[in-house]
Amino acid sequence: MRELQAGLWHWQAPHPDWTPSEPWPQEVSSYAIDDGERLLLFDPLGVPDRLLALARERDPAIVLTAPWHERDTKALVARIRAAVFAPPPDTAQDLIDKYGITAEQAGDGSPDLQWLRGGAENVHWYTAENGPPTGIEAYAGREHNDLVLWVERVGAVIAGDSLVDFGTGLLVLNEWLRADVTRQQVIERLRPLLDLPVEVVCPAHGAPTDRGALERALSL
Repeated sequence: MRELQAGLWHWQAPHPDWTPSEPWPQEVSSYAIDDGERLLLFDPLGVPDRLLALARERDPAIVLTAPWHERDTKALVARIRAAVFAPPPDTAQDLIDKYGITAEQAGDGSPDLQWLRGGAENVHWYTAENGPPTGIEAYAGREHNDLVLWVERVGAVIAGDSLVDFGTGLLVLNEWLRADVTRQQVIERLRPLLDLPVEVVCPAHGAPTDRGALERALSL
């Protein structure tokens, strides 16, 4: 774990569901932000003991950039009683539109975060229009529930699967898009980030990088 700046940490851990056929490296990134009252854990996996200890002194919350980035969320909710802020899982229609499958195959929709549905306590579903905790803005990326977050307090952009480094050393716009979504459309959704005083970009896949990398990734 390393502290990128005061109150902003980054660490990596091996994803338990990774296989060699995946296009992304096994090591994935997580982040934490501490404001003295609340500890926010972003897409957490393998949270270091130092942060777990700090969570007991703070009001802990888990912020997911996408519902499929559940990772260690369930175990952390039980261990440190953290609140959860997450984009809504794919509905059956989302799966039909995304993968071209039948309604029968789509069933009741994605199983992501199913254990949090149906009135679970301390869970907050958020969207780009109705963002996560105060001090964080959300922008829709390549999917309505694959979000890119702006945390003004630390000048950080935190990205799920829309902006990635899949082992090339370069931050890029994820090439996997739905058939009805273009690269230009995704860039237009995210270009407002370039009007912000971005100091660091924190992708879930890849290492933290700088504003210049964001500018290059969002170039037309």
